[in-house]
Amino acid sequence: MTATKSFSVNIQARMEFVDITGEVAKAVSALGVKDGVVTVFVPHTTAGITINENADPDVTADMAVALDRMVPWKANYRHGEGNSAAHVKASLMGSSVRVIIEGGQLQLGTWQAIYFCEFDGPRTREVWVSP
Repeated sequence: MTATKSFSVNIQARMEFVDITGEVAKAVSALGVKDGVVTVFVPHTTAGITINENADPDVTADMAVALDRMVPWKANYRHGEGNSAAHVKASLMGSSVRVIIEGGQLQLGTWQAIYFCEFDGPRTREVWVSP
């Protein structure tokens, strides 16, 4: 049994929230985790991960608006690459979430999904899942 599974996420915009719940479930199955906890980790400094509502797409749209208000793309940042806002937003989201697994199934609330949060796209990113 492999200790970690990974998958790619193709991002089309500078800021995008992608529901990766199905991919995480596939990774959990491939890992053979029946009961326990998995960590879903994003190995990037300008992307993050969160768990939030999946029933209404306005939720992630509102999150994007709120993050842009809190951390505008152009400000008096010093980082030479010009993507400081992406670094700050990624830190606000965090780089990992932990999800309980019971009977091989993700234990999420009725309206919850796992979102990959991109702040410096477009690009292809990786997600790692590990027990």
